[in-house]
Amino acid sequence: MRVLVWLVEDTWESAIVQTIASVPESAEITLLFVVEAEQPRSTISDQIARGLLREARTRLGRAAAHELRHGRVEREVVAAAADADLLVMARDRSRLGPGSIGPHAQYVLDHTPCRVLLVWPDRPPSASTLPPAPY
Repeated sequence: MRVLVWLVEDTWESAIVQTIASVPESAEITLLFVVEAEQPRSTISDQIARGLLREARTRLGRAAAHELRHGRVEREVVAAAADADLLVMARDRSRLGPGSIGPHAQYVLDHTPCRVLLVWPDRPPSASTLPPAPY
């Protein structure tokens, strides 16, 4: 089983925790971080991304490849998932409803050619965060 774990700055720890809990020890894991195309490509942004990848691999506690890509985030994630059996990703919002998934994540969910494990960063919000009914 080939697993791709998409790491995002604010939610990467949740993705790692769920990978540990949900993925068999025998799985081939690749940690992915994408530097946004609009950000200037610099040594500093690459160093931050590499540091995050190192920290994620340490927290994972098992062998994992890592990949740093540059470009349009959603397209890079979908391309990286082409050979994966499972993509692990965390939501980037703190409320239920249509706004609980950002545009990059929605694109990835709609276009990824493999199964997706979508996790909440921390605990899921309560049902009180749902928007009111339209009627």
